[in-house]
Amino acid sequence: MQITSEIWQVGGEGFTAAADAAVYLLRFAGRAAIVDAGCGGHGDRLAANIHALGVEPGQVDYLLLTHCHFDHTGGAADLAARFDCPIVAHELDAGALASGDDRLTAANWYGLPMPPLAVDRILTGDINTLTLGDRQITAIHIPGHTPGSLAYQVDSDGQRVLFGQDVHGPLHADFASDETAYRRSLARLADIGADILCEGHFGVFHGADRVRDFIRSFL
Repeated sequence: MQITSEIWQVGGEGFTAAADAAVYLLRFAGRAAIVDAGCGGHGDRLAANIHALGVEPGQVDYLLLTHCHFDHTGGAADLAARFDCPIVAHELDAGALASGDDRLTAANWYGLPMPPLAVDRILTGDINTLTLGDRQITAIHIPGHTPGSLAYQVDSDGQRVLFGQDVHGPLHADFASDETAYRRSLARLADIGADILCEGHFGVFHGADRVRDFIRSFL
């Protein structure tokens, strides 16, 4: 599903499997990045969707993980191997991935084990900037749902696009969620003024007012 002339949804319910969180593809000046990887188990279909857009191994610079949960990361090792790209995550979720923690990654909610996953590029602190082709992607630390949750922001077709995969939460002790941090993160995201929100489970929202209202509804 095309979102802008440079961004597509390639995975998730209706694209790969119902249990998968949304997977997005960005392509700028011949370079590509993938946001999240689904649960795994449907790697052939996901790879075919990416190949259909003309993206081949060697063109993908990043697999950008928004947080450690299994429906976003279970397929990460397979996808990174298929496209020969480094896995990117925040340091506060990287430990749960590296140890294969079934509780913190919510793999136990799916009745499946989380294989240990090595993160190739660990982001630290509040803001990080990644270069993709002729564009800058801003990684924003938004703790709350998980300690190391990230949103990614980029401009495309003159619009500000925000990948805020689990804006909706939920919060749970199993995830080491923090309600105070979550509310602060939501308020921050609402104030970004994004024109498009690419969410993990609720779809794609167009229009700054609609994006802001959706984010603020969870406050």
